[in-house]
Order: sequence, then C-alpha cells, then structure tokens
Amino acid sequence: MREAAFRLCVYCGSRTGETPAHAEAARTVGRLVGERGWGLVYGGGRIGLMGVVADAALAAGAAVLGVIPRDLRAREVGHDGLTELLVTDTMHQRKQAMAEAADAFLALPGGIGTFEELFEIWTWRQLGHHDQPIGLLNVGGYYDALLGFMRRTVAEGFVSEDTLAMVEVGDDPAELLTRLHARAASASGRDDYSRT
Repeated sequence: MREAAFRLCVYCGSRTGETPAHAEAARTVGRLVGERGWGLVYGGGRIGLMGVVADAALAAGAAVLGVIPRDLRAREVGHDGLTELLVTDTMHQRKQAMAEAADAFLALPGGIGTFEELFEIWTWRQLGHHDQPIGLLNVGGYYDALLGFMRRTVAEGFVSEDTLAMVEVGDDPAELLTRLHARAASASGRDDYSRT
C-alpha cells in the first residue's frame, strides 16, 4: 500500500440501504479522503456502502486498504481493484488489522456488523488500548435512536459522560472529517502522520 499521511478507517454497511442519502454520504467521505491526500482503510467489500466509499476514494486518488476474512470474501464480493486487499483467517484478525492501520475511525450507516465494529473500537478506546478519535456520521438522523439510548446508559449510571464524549458525532462529512483529523493530530502530537 502506498504510504498516506493519514489513514481513516471507515465502518459501514455491505448494503446501500433504502435511503439514497446514505450512499451519497459514503461517496462524499471517499472523495474527501482522496482529495485531502489521506488513505482509506475499510472492510474490503465491493458491494453496499463499502464499495461506494472505496470506489469514491480510489477515484479521488486515495490509497485504499481493504481487509476481509477469507470466509466473507465470496459473500461480500471482495474488491479486487484496491491498492491492497488483505485477506485474514478470522473476523478478529480483520478488525485488529484495520485498527492497527488507522489513525482515526468513522462509522457510517450500517447494520449489526457496523454497530459491532463501532462499539468494539469505542470499548478499546475506553480501556486505553488506543487514543485515536472515533466519529459517527449521523446521516439523516440514522443514529438518533442509538444516541438517545446511549444518553440513557449515562443517565442509568452504566456509561460515563467521558466515555460518551469519546465519539465525535456530526451530520456534515467535511466538518466531521476535519474534526477527526484535528483530534488525531492532537492525540499523536504529530501533524504529518508520516509512517516512514
């Protein structure tokens, strides 16, 4: 994979969903990653929002790393046009490889796989396993109910305000990406993200 100054890991659906705004948001995120000279890390599929964000990033000149488990490659139709496609033996290896390659994380709309990835990386942050920023792109209020539930967990004493605040929420892709990049730079003490 070509070295990128900053790598954004995107979690999103292997379906496009019923609302065109979801695919448009994924397309915008991919395009912005490329235009900003960043790299994209994602789940390696060529269908659904996964394919949309990857194709848009590639079209905008980004280096794209896809990571997919062997048993999902056929089901999710692994993307063979990426800068690099890493095939792992297990889902756990997939998520670990994605996390290790990324400087920040962003969840787009998706299903239970997306939720699981978001909550795992959020848990790892809470436990101190990493300090990279996490974003949630709330396209058309898709995550409103989840965010309301998370506020309930705080009110009920199961989650702290600090933990809730670890996730940056926004509905404007450009603004949220700018925020994530700034948080990553602050956390790392770097502004170039050179991996040499």
